[in-house]
Amino acid sequence: MIKLDKVSKKFGTGVFGLSDISFDIEKGEFVFLVGPTGSGKTTIFRLLIRETLPSEGSIFVNGWDIVTLPKQKIPHLRKKVGVVFQDLKLLSDRTILENILLPLDVAGVSLNEAKVKAEEVLTQVGLISHKDKFPIQLSGGELQRVAIARALILSPDIILADEPTGNLDPATSWEIVKLLSDINEKGTTILMATHNLDIVKSLAKRIIELEKGHLVNDNKNNKEEKEKKSHPKKEEEKEIKEKETGEEKKEEKHETL
Repeated sequence: MIKLDKVSKKFGTGVFGLSDISFDIEKGEFVFLVGPTGSGKTTIFRLLIRETLPSEGSIFVNGWDIVTLPKQKIPHLRKKVGVVFQDLKLLSDRTILENILLPLDVAGVSLNEAKVKAEEVLTQVGLISHKDKFPIQLSGGELQRVAIARALILSPDIILADEPTGNLDPATSWEIVKLLSDINEKGTTILMATHNLDIVKSLAKRIIELEKGHLVNDNKNNKEEKEKKSHPKKEEEKEIKEKETGEEKKEEKHETL
């Protein structure tokens, strides 16, 4: 679903934003991307939507080779990757419904069909009663829900959420994370950048940690090892099955000869 292989990003100033980063995220995973300001989280997001290119390494997103992707194919990539931006990027002179309709308009969806889809998504995030309000009339948590709704509107396979709880109180932060978790349970892959360690520690999700552009921790292997230890019978059964399958193939080969 998402694969970075030895990715580095060097800026014009000569400073490396990322250095030799490698990780894979499978379809349906919920992954936290953590690290202090300047660690490279936003740079990774910009790379994943082809807003910028790596200086070295390869990146694959949902089957697309980001490095060699032709410019005319970038809109197709971005239909499959919804982004909740840190600064929201909502238009203040448009209603909530109009903000949600915008990506559908760009995608060429008819107005009637777009309105039905937009209202479905606003219902999903609990904001249908606010559809005719303007962004200035909503609270911080409600605005984050609008941003999530806009990210969902094209039914993406992946959602990148950049600090979606950054300026929210603890209770509202949990509401936003619960919403993202519900979306993830329906099959959407979630990569969420955050500083909120209370949330990260409380949820049993994979954590990729960056520091000064380097990957310093990825608990994917630790989680897999724990799962093996907690389900030893399943692992033993899996090994036996693989062994039996191998023996059967040997026998079939022998009979053919």
